[in-house]
Amino acid sequence: MPKVTIDDVAELAGVSIKTVSRVVNREPNVRELTREKVEQAIAELNYRPNQAARSLASHHSRLIGLIYDDPSVYEIPSAGYIVKMQEGALRACRKLGYELLIHPCRIRDKHVVADLKAFLEEARPDGIILAAPLSNMPKLVRAIGSTGSPLVRLAPGGKNGKHYSVSTNDREISAEMTRYLASLGHRNIAFITGHPSHKAVGNRFLGYQDGLEQSDLQFSPQLVAAGDNSIGSGEICAQGLLELTQPPTAIFAANDDMAAGVIRVADRLGIAVPDQLSIAGCDDISLAQQVYPAITTINQPLSEMADRAATILIEATRHKEPLKGFEIVPATIKVRDSTGPAPA
Repeated sequence: MPKVTIDDVAELAGVSIKTVSRVVNREPNVRELTREKVEQAIAELNYRPNQAARSLASHHSRLIGLIYDDPSVYEIPSAGYIVKMQEGALRACRKLGYELLIHPCRIRDKHVVADLKAFLEEARPDGIILAAPLSNMPKLVRAIGSTGSPLVRLAPGGKNGKHYSVSTNDREISAEMTRYLASLGHRNIAFITGHPSHKAVGNRFLGYQDGLEQSDLQFSPQLVAAGDNSIGSGEICAQGLLELTQPPTAIFAANDDMAAGVIRVADRLGIAVPDQLSIAGCDDISLAQQVYPAITTINQPLSEMADRAATILIEATRHKEPLKGFEIVPATIKVRDSTGPAPA
């Protein structure tokens, strides 16, 4: 069976080859009725554009690069954060006729900048999404900027820098979670911080302190433990917190992996969740619903954030617009079985 060409699509739709090309490339100024006719012809003929030819004709690679910290280098890797980003970026790329290149970087590798530049030189993507914690590392941001590649920083933890950023309201929503725990009668609310390289996760600690103040509760350094975003660190922190003379009745962890670690320790110690101890997390990765009891958490809209980042990059490339400013995608609280009234 001969391969379907753009000429076949144009003939079936009753339009010019140029019009078909504009529809395929999702260019503006095509009448909706014409667009529908072309798309119907494409579907009927099962036409697949030649990606290489499209790239040559448009002088664009039609590729978006997603760069993130490689989870495989950690002792207990967590893929939930990465999967959500990939889902969102892929959704936008497919919708707009682009492909997604994923490139894990090893943040602790001394050659990370050279590795990143080599990737950009070889792939030549039309834009880059740089995920946290890489998005708040000046040397990486500068390395991408030096190549001229359009960049959107994902969850950099602040609005600083000249590059466009897409974030969520980490501090405000963490304050809300703390107030929620206080509303259940908890007065000893502990917090497990995340890895210091994640500035956005650091904002959650600030939100915890805000929430205590807003609930007329005193901040106690004793009730704060330093984790590194892993399940194992959540276990270590929980062990220390629960051995205090006055242990907390609620533990709020800066991510769901660490919250899952707290649940494991509570189970080993015979502490009933949530009857004796309430546990809350953040991110709403799939693990939060897979453990028992399911974790009350903050639904970080990571998929939507990555979708927005990819869409912004692609639209800016098409219209040759500079990328400036920032966008906030609000998070929400998901109440599940791991939290309940404070024990009498």
